[in-house]
Amino acid sequence: MQTHFTETQLKDPQIQRTNDILRSCIHCGFCTATCPTYQVLGDELDSPRGRIYLIKDMLENQRVPDEKTVKHVDRCLSCLACMSTCPSGVNYMHLVDHARAYIEETYKRSWSDRLLRWTLARILPYPDRFRLALLGAQIMRPFRHLMLDPRLKAMLEMAPRQIPARSLNDDAQIFPAQGLQKMRVALMTGCAQRALNTDINDATIRLLTRHGAEVVVLKQGCCGALTHHMGKVDESHRTAAVNIEAFAAEDAANGLDAVVINTSGCGTTVKDYGHMFAGAPLEEEAKRVAALARDVSEVLMDLNLPILPDQGLRVAYHAACSLQHGQQIKAYPKDLLRRVGFKVLEPADSHLCCGSAGTYNLMQPEISSQLKARKIETLEAKTPDVISAGNLGCMIQIGSGTDIPIMHTVELLDWATGGPKPASLSGSSGPGKVPILR
Repeated sequence: MQTHFTETQLKDPQIQRTNDILRSCIHCGFCTATCPTYQVLGDELDSPRGRIYLIKDMLENQRVPDEKTVKHVDRCLSCLACMSTCPSGVNYMHLVDHARAYIEETYKRSWSDRLLRWTLARILPYPDRFRLALLGAQIMRPFRHLMLDPRLKAMLEMAPRQIPARSLNDDAQIFPAQGLQKMRVALMTGCAQRALNTDINDATIRLLTRHGAEVVVLKQGCCGALTHHMGKVDESHRTAAVNIEAFAAEDAANGLDAVVINTSGCGTTVKDYGHMFAGAPLEEEAKRVAALARDVSEVLMDLNLPILPDQGLRVAYHAACSLQHGQQIKAYPKDLLRRVGFKVLEPADSHLCCGSAGTYNLMQPEISSQLKARKIETLEAKTPDVISAGNLGCMIQIGSGTDIPIMHTVELLDWATGGPKPASLSGSSGPGKVPILR
């Protein structure tokens, strides 16, 4: 693609990076075949190729974005399926992130949009605030049909009926490896996950320690992904910096083999810290943490889980976009599930997004609901006993529309190798609400 940035503009490293990305695009349109919003809406401007033209025009001319440009950029899920499809290696992720930051800085949204984004940015990344908000949402849930704004209705509908008890395993501490120690890892405990589903971190700790990993839990916060995808650069960098400093300091002092991440939406962002913090004071530390960051499935492959007989359970595996497209991890979770004896079923169109996409299901509920219905239909067509996924957002999105139990992959792996039966299968309140090891 031909670009027309001025020499002055190209002195900005971010513009130079965007220029390189735009020039790598060859207009082929392969991305449209795998873009969920293009499939649902059928509008070229709701495809990656269409958005690229809009972003190019906006940034080249340094103009205040118009309503049309903002609408179509906002409709992007950042599922990154286009990056898996693109034959030219266009880094659409960095391009749309730049566009969102530019829009956030220059465009004046409606008061309702500003209020919604401000609220989400100041609640979701903070577990204690999020818990209080969930309690309020539970009270308001019966009145959700009275909400005129579909986004408010979606927020109330997504609120869980039960809020899990806080897990002490998320506090800063060290869990020693059982038996021979094979590695030493730090666990990223997440933010929303600590409020919505504490079983995931509990199962991860049991699974890792059982198979030879010492697990370090540090005082930490949000990885920055939620606000990063809203274009709120300062806020995302501020929360990410807390984690970068904590993990880098622990690695320097005591050594880490990995920073383990069990929410793939976080993992995609953390692995991109080097780019996010380029030119910033924490650049070297950010690069180090990004190099250490690994999805839990990557670490479990190295720990060599046992080969077990048939468990008699049919598991439909949902491939989270942030895992299969953002991190290009496609086989590991399925290989691990098969290894411990589960029959793995793969739905049709597994490359398509479920419509969760961070806060997308709250800010674009109409499109999100269509994608959710399509995803659930393909999963239920496999008649599974359970659905497995590697990202909390996907689990909540899909679980809100089906009666089939859905759980994190680590919960099934933990159960198969000696852990408790997952709460969603047993009907219990869930394990791990007291310290696992002392």
